[in-house]
Amino acid sequence: MGSSQKAQPFLVLVSVFVGLILGQVVWLSKLAPSAIAPLLALMLYGTFLPLPLKHFERGLKNSKVALASLVTNFLWTPIFAWGLGAIFLPDSPDLWVGLIMLMVTPCTDWYLVFTGVAGGDVALATALLPLNLVLQVVLLPVYLLLLAGTLVELNPVRLFESVFWVLLIPLLMATISRRLILWRKGSYWFEQRLSKVTIFQILCLNLAIIAIFVAEGNNLTQHPELFLKLLPPVVLFFVTNFILARRIGQYLKFSYPEFVCFSCTTLARNSPLSLAIAATAFPYRPLISLTLVIGPLIELPIMVLVSQLLLRIRRKRQLQ
Repeated sequence: MGSSQKAQPFLVLVSVFVGLILGQVVWLSKLAPSAIAPLLALMLYGTFLPLPLKHFERGLKNSKVALASLVTNFLWTPIFAWGLGAIFLPDSPDLWVGLIMLMVTPCTDWYLVFTGVAGGDVALATALLPLNLVLQVVLLPVYLLLLAGTLVELNPVRLFESVFWVLLIPLLMATISRRLILWRKGSYWFEQRLSKVTIFQILCLNLAIIAIFVAEGNNLTQHPELFLKLLPPVVLFFVTNFILARRIGQYLKFSYPEFVCFSCTTLARNSPLSLAIAATAFPYRPLISLTLVIGPLIELPIMVLVSQLLLRIRRKRQLQ
């Protein structure tokens, strides 16, 4: 885990405050919306570049963990997220949609960090990355049409255009770039420079967060209750899915490293990917994007606690 990744939670908070301050400058608040989508597209290019999208069979070799994680992430979690919104956010459709978008996209980067911290199977977690990435890119518009279409006005053409320009184009460009770099420079050269790719990705993400809060931060400052409204469903999601992961792990007799990998991949969320779609598919509903920035501020400390809980479980197992 590089120093830039360790600092990311702090950088997100700093970006939020910088955006709120700069949002008081009128000409910046008018300019900022046009910068959000390009910055997020560049961020996703940096996210996709290190990820090899071939050899899917590596993620399927451990069929128990792979199947359990796919069912939990792509069948159970979307339904559960919709239900949490129905219970806690029935009068806030934008927050409800933001919650759904946050929850239906499993993480493709930070969960490796938490898997490693808790002593899990990082190789298996890495092998599941291509599966999680491709499925969420394909299924996100489907989830939105099925689960969010009745909550807010949703233009299917705009939605699929957003997926194409903000997700598929960066994914295609990253895949082509990766192959060209490996062909011209080799894998050693590429691996040596991955830290620069990470810094580029984090920079673009935090600039995008600044732009979002420059453009729409007044909505949050005028409505501080948004954070409190999101807190119960987000916390309940993590508590419920952690308990569910433990029960599934016990039933399927996962080893401890497998259990950690399974827990982290079904808990950590990929808010930047959802944020990129929200910024382009819902340009006139800023609360959806704000939800996807607020969500990680709740998620990150919870994932730190989860990693410590997992280590505690390991110590108990060793004593038995």
